[in-house]
Amino acid sequence: MEQYDIIIIGTGAGGGTLLHKLKDSGKKILVLERGGYLPQEKENWDTVEVFQKERYHTKEAWKTSGDIDLHPGTGYWVGGNTKVYGAALFRLREKDFEQIQHAGGISLEWPVKYAEMAPYYTEAEKLYTVHGKMGLDPTEPHRAEEYPYPEVSHEPRIQQLHDDLRKKGYHPFYIPLGIKLNEADRVHSECIRCNTCDGFPCLLHAKSDADINCVRPSLSDDNVTLLTEAKVTRLVTNASGTQIDHIEALYQGTQVLFKADIVVVACGAINSAALLLRSANDQHPTGLANKSDQVGRNFMKHLNAAMLAISTKPNPSIFQKTLAVNDFYWGEKDFAFPMGHVQLLGKSNKDQLTEDAPFFTPGLVLDEMATHSIDWWLTGEDLAAAENRVQVIGENIHLDYTENNTEGFNRLVAKWKHILAGIDSGDSFFPHGIYLRKNIPISGVAHQVGTLRFGTDPATSVLDRNCKSHEIDNLYVVDGSFFPSSGAVNPSLTIMANALRVGEHLLARMK
Repeated sequence: MEQYDIIIIGTGAGGGTLLHKLKDSGKKILVLERGGYLPQEKENWDTVEVFQKERYHTKEAWKTSGDIDLHPGTGYWVGGNTKVYGAALFRLREKDFEQIQHAGGISLEWPVKYAEMAPYYTEAEKLYTVHGKMGLDPTEPHRAEEYPYPEVSHEPRIQQLHDDLRKKGYHPFYIPLGIKLNEADRVHSECIRCNTCDGFPCLLHAKSDADINCVRPSLSDDNVTLLTEAKVTRLVTNASGTQIDHIEALYQGTQVLFKADIVVVACGAINSAALLLRSANDQHPTGLANKSDQVGRNFMKHLNAAMLAISTKPNPSIFQKTLAVNDFYWGEKDFAFPMGHVQLLGKSNKDQLTEDAPFFTPGLVLDEMATHSIDWWLTGEDLAAAENRVQVIGENIHLDYTENNTEGFNRLVAKWKHILAGIDSGDSFFPHGIYLRKNIPISGVAHQVGTLRFGTDPATSVLDRNCKSHEIDNLYVVDGSFFPSSGAVNPSLTIMANALRVGEHLLARMK
């Protein structure tokens, strides 16, 4: 077995970012990715291929309650799920790091606070070319400096919506977006503000994903080796169970072994938990690092709903995903509990609406609906619950999840419908317009966090504050597994910032 200084398993928001942080260390780094490079092909921008045929999602099936097959909305590629994410890169709010009382229970305090994370958020925003504008969102955490790139402008229909919301006393702001856009010089801009960004791979490589921004630039260093189609199947400890001795993997169909001083797992919150569970041995009979019985537990994915607001006003927007609202993040006058976050989605078309429409709905009707809709994404915080968990039963991943803390989120949805009706009431098909809501099912695991949470007490957490296993001295985790609570904004930037923070710790350790 060839010896490495560090092995990173996974290349998404956590693993890819960590690689970028360590690439200039001179240390011998092996990166193992179970997938390959997502092909750069015309189908990247084909709605039928991407959404109806799920071209870039895994074909594997997991199980859920009742032993029912679950087909997860996730993919295995260099760059992980950042290849198809919406690149909305939010910081958690300062209070998200504290213990918070919700209508449905309590979200846990983090062992690391916002002040410590802030410089890594700044570093991550620069690395992922985040566009935004500070000072508009009343819940915005303290920033030491302006966003590294200017805000992405609103198209006319969205600017009108922005102005109407401002007149009503609300505080819309620009979504912080990780894209390679130069609106001042569109000729030389990599991003062309197309309508196939949110949920699509970028054919132009103009979306800031972990593959393009972190992994590929790291491969020019001779000390970095990336193996694709290398699925890690087991972590093997030493006889005492205190160190990872070596890694077992299937590399292009053949079992191979790898060895390193430090092993970092970054497979995504579900697959990382499954890997530790599959690696059970005599010293760790219920799974590696699982003396606390917390491995795989406390799975969170947010309370999410997509909503189409349809009015007689046409919406010719192409790049729609530019506006967000946090006025109800912490509640409202008559409800003293958090409700959640509102942002625009990428602009839908009739092919995206087909799956959820009755089979007899004419294509012309779907086209008209898409033409006259504004597409919203609403997010609420779900709470850590032991019974919401990842298990490995036989050869299968089992994912059990029951929604909780729904009162505040349902209030947010109702509130947002009311606000939109008040803005567009004079131009609606009906007095309060048409609002089509779709809750995201358990298969929608894009915001997966929490299965290997970090903390100061080994009895209630899996990882310490540096995301090292309490029980195994050379095992770290840098994907969304470490979250003790989920907040109510997209987790990607926090995963990236934390990977940079852990990377700094590892650089000090490896000196």
